[in-house]
Amino acid sequence: MKKMFKTISLLSIAALLATACSNSTTTSSSEKYEIADTKFPLKEEVTLKFMTQSSPIAPKDPNEKLIYQRLEEKTGIHIDWTNYTTDTFIEKRNLAVASGDLPDAIMDATFSDYDLQKLGSDGTIIPVEDLIEEHMPNLKKVLKQAPEYRKMITASDGHIYSFPWIEELGEGKESIHSVDTFPWINVEWLEKLGLEMPKTTEELKEVLIAFKTQDPNGNGEADEIPMSFIINHGGEDLAFLFGSFGLGDNWDHTVVTNDGKVTFTANQDGYKEAIKYFNELYKEGLIDEEAFEQDFNTYLAKGKEEKYGLYFTWDKSNITGFNDKYKLMNPLAGPSGEKNVTRTNGIGFDRGKMVITSANKNVELTAKWIDQLYDPIQSVQNNWGTYGDESQQNIFEFDESAGMLKHLPLDGAAPAELRQKTNIGGPLAILDEYYGSVTTMPDDAAWRLDLMKEVMVPHMKADNTFPKVFFSLENIKELSTIETDLFAYVNRKRAEWIKSGKVEEEWTEYLAELDRLKLDRWLEIKQSEYDRNKK
Repeated sequence: MKKMFKTISLLSIAALLATACSNSTTTSSSEKYEIADTKFPLKEEVTLKFMTQSSPIAPKDPNEKLIYQRLEEKTGIHIDWTNYTTDTFIEKRNLAVASGDLPDAIMDATFSDYDLQKLGSDGTIIPVEDLIEEHMPNLKKVLKQAPEYRKMITASDGHIYSFPWIEELGEGKESIHSVDTFPWINVEWLEKLGLEMPKTTEELKEVLIAFKTQDPNGNGEADEIPMSFIINHGGEDLAFLFGSFGLGDNWDHTVVTNDGKVTFTANQDGYKEAIKYFNELYKEGLIDEEAFEQDFNTYLAKGKEEKYGLYFTWDKSNITGFNDKYKLMNPLAGPSGEKNVTRTNGIGFDRGKMVITSANKNVELTAKWIDQLYDPIQSVQNNWGTYGDESQQNIFEFDESAGMLKHLPLDGAAPAELRQKTNIGGPLAILDEYYGSVTTMPDDAAWRLDLMKEVMVPHMKADNTFPKVFFSLENIKELSTIETDLFAYVNRKRAEWIKSGKVEEEWTEYLAELDRLKLDRWLEIKQSEYDRNKK
């Protein structure tokens, strides 16, 4: 599933260089092996040294995961892991880069586009396009079947510096990534209060007032939370509701109109009107006061207690469980009577998922090991988890007669938690054509795709999204510099205005500040790259 990663750029690495040991000769890479026959499994086991990250609920030693144990048996290569939890990984990764204390490869690396091109140009990581052609038949086949991905992973200098994560689930508007923030409404409360599913923004307001004042949970206390979210937090944000007022909003404040114009969402009149509406809800006490500061764990805890009348997330199973108490709310008609579901610009793709470093003395061997991750059956397990693990719940069973992996029922388990314990992330490729031949589609994904098709797609007005462009190093740097201040300002005012109600009186000043923060230049770069990508 879609994951949104916050990476620290090479600007941060440069700062670390100032404090790193400049004459360090220590390296974390493995020794050089002279191997005559590199067919797997190797006759004699060798060791490669990789850095990676994993969830705090996963084993500290990745080799305890059955997937890696099977890979070691299949290849004869033992991986000596340096593993960090996701909350510390970026810092540790950057320190390794800055100090020159490099492993053979970094897996689940989450490098930004700027990082990839800068590290590639200065020789910290190596180009891999020749390795793909000569030693990686699985990945080469993927790029032949879906050639658009070769374009996505090729930098402006013509080199490929990383191995991607590719997960297809539906196409076009019906892609599972078309909308990341789904609104889940408490239909048990609606039924108890004799209310219908709201169809307009005004009806939603009346429903939320009823949730606040009529004790729908029946405990005699005013402890219901009519609406909650996590402001500016991907799938947990309230961005979905902006679509009732025009072009809408999404996590990168970028939409492409049907005539191909790249447009900034947060300076539109409809955006302003949406903020006014949210302030009306706030003044009525209908918005969770903690929505502007809570972290995910706090959000989750209240959701498990079923305190929410309406909340937002990718999959309700991870917040309130997979039950019938909460259902997907339909898109709402705004004041003009129109409905719009704003598409996000996400796809199941991460360009910087794994890199080989310049410290690696066994490049071909490393490439051959990485290529195993692109075997279809292996990729499916990388992404979701494995089968035949007697120590814990399994995601799959393996049907030997059909030669495919079949998803098992979740039995109430939160899908995200189960995957974090058993999968390995990293580079992989799952194409749409794999479903039905290599694997079944996970129940939660199939369910979400059905909801997308039935509820969301009919109201998506945009035919285009902004593609996964690999910007030039110069453009990435300029965009990053602009976005640091621009997005921080927009997101801060977004939160402030919902509470203060001052969007109208401050709007002219706000637009002027967007100009000062170089919004026009940001749009110019984005438009030029969009047009170039379309050619």
